Amino acid sequence: MRFTTLLAGAALLISTATAQAQSCGGGFNNFVDGLKREARQKGHNRATVDRFFANVRQDQRTLNADRSQGVFQKDFLDFSQRLISQGRIDNGRRNAQRYSAVFDRMEREYGVSRGVLLAFWAFETDFGAVQGDFNTLNSLVTLAHDCRRPELFRPQVFAALELYERDNFDPARTQGAWAGEIGMVQMLPEDIIRNGIDGDGDGQVNLKTSAPDALLSGANMLRSLGWRAGEPWLQEISVPSDLDWARTGLNHTASVRDWERMGVRAREGDLARGNMEASILLPMGRNGPAFLAYPNFHVYFEWNKSFVYVTTAAYFANRLEGAVRYNAGNPTPALSGNQMESLQRRLQARGHDVGGVDGILGAKTRAAVQAEQIRLGLPADAWPTVELLNAL
Repeated sequence: MRFTTLLAGAALLISTATAQAQSCGGGFNNFVDGLKREARQKGHNRATVDRFFANVRQDQRTLNADRSQGVFQKDFLDFSQRLISQGRIDNGRRNAQRYSAVFDRMEREYGVSRGVLLAFWAFETDFGAVQGDFNTLNSLVTLAHDCRRPELFRPQVFAALELYERDNFDPARTQGAWAGEIGMVQMLPEDIIRNGIDGDGDGQVNLKTSAPDALLSGANMLRSLGWRAGEPWLQEISVPSDLDWARTGLNHTASVRDWERMGVRAREGDLARGNMEASILLPMGRNGPAFLAYPNFHVYFEWNKSFVYVTTAAYFANRLEGAVRYNAGNPTPALSGNQMESLQRRLQARGHDVGGVDGILGAKTRAAVQAEQIRLGLPADAWPTVELLNAL
């Protein structure tokens, strides 16, 4: 699910080749003809290219899914309680035991703890049971043609072509998520090419049917994205009531030793080593759950851009490794979707970049909320309230 809230960026097109690589829109058949020309220019055989694109179709269902991501408007408590069921916890622990040798290898060779991949495996496909029924090529070409994020999806079309040439992709039969991810942990074609691992030793990388291939490939991708071996990612903490809330949030860091001096304590066990940098994360504000986010937590955002998804996945990884359920606290009620959009418009009017008016409390909106809380003399915990909305 690395696609979820990536935003399209503008680029200065300085050559015909670059313009072609960034093109989108227009008639769909003409667009496909352009893809075919570019594929031949990249050195792909004409007959192979023609076979690959022979039956490609625009998929309205893909576009509908891309525009219907309201689930990410939910707050952390609601979102996490919907995604984390006792059944998923039990299945996670059963799979941890069933594939213990694979997870041992993952931790030894890639430095990624088993709970991390178990959580992704659970959320992405319910441990392989629900991998998506969208034709992958149709989805990729549809999203490349759409002008929202062509810079993300156009290269994936050519990566799928490369997989086809390797006998690892069937344009007619390969299915997955609406945004083109394939397999048990949902990886895009480029990620499969760069990070695919033959975990079961059969000479192929098959992320749809081989759990060892999928898990080790996911771990290899995390490592390539900057995962630091053997280090924590997210840890529940207790914080003093007089903490300087303006120092919290992912855009502020301090050493673990400094946080301890300010009264921060681990809810279970010990904090990480004293010289490690970390941020205090308050997904529901100062009255809700509190976490210490370590450098590995930021790697999660390379997998998925949704703040609430990332926080939930990181927390669930801890639960799967035996952590207790978080202390939910008693947070101030979340704003509704309409209220959040109104807040984002008011923040934009004050010059803040909130990443778009979408009703989603992402990292940019949180930073803007905190800046306004500081200006207005409110507790600066980055949690938007009706009080803040009215004050703006």
